[in-house]
Amino acid sequence: MKTAEFLSLLQQHQDKSLLFEYAPNQLVGANYHITEVKNITIDSVDCGAGTDFWKETIVQLWESPKEIGKRDYMSTYKALGILNKVNKIKPMVSDAEIKFEYSNADFHTAQLFVDDYALDEKKLLLKLSVEKTDCKAKETCGVVEKQAATEQEPCCAPGSGCC
Repeated sequence: MKTAEFLSLLQQHQDKSLLFEYAPNQLVGANYHITEVKNITIDSVDCGAGTDFWKETIVQLWESPKEIGKRDYMSTYKALGILNKVNKIKPMVSDAEIKFEYSNADFHTAQLFVDDYALDEKKLLLKLSVEKTDCKAKETCGVVEKQAATEQEPCCAPGSGCC
């Protein structure tokens, strides 16, 4: 989901509570705060010497230990207000992918992308997911995709010249 799409979704549903599902049937606690918004620029070189460049918006979610047991989730209206204020200080890139950084005692810190969302009368639920690492230079490195049941060769085998 792009940053502009997320902001538009909040704008369209300002009367709802904003919930985040960080893993199947696991919700970020109602005691969450938006603690930071990062405008990230990635300027990379992959294992096949290919270069890439893109931007991301990272919204950090943090559960306040002082508010454990809180039952009411942040409203989309409040989240939109926070993000609009941030946008005035450090403009977000509207066509950048938006991700959410989150962790708790049972879940490692991760930057999660929006996999899907669900709406009902009272809430907007963003379903987040972890992106798996992958070799971007499979063709350059000669990596052939195999069936899941077989063992995969490493992307950059010794002597292949791609690492």
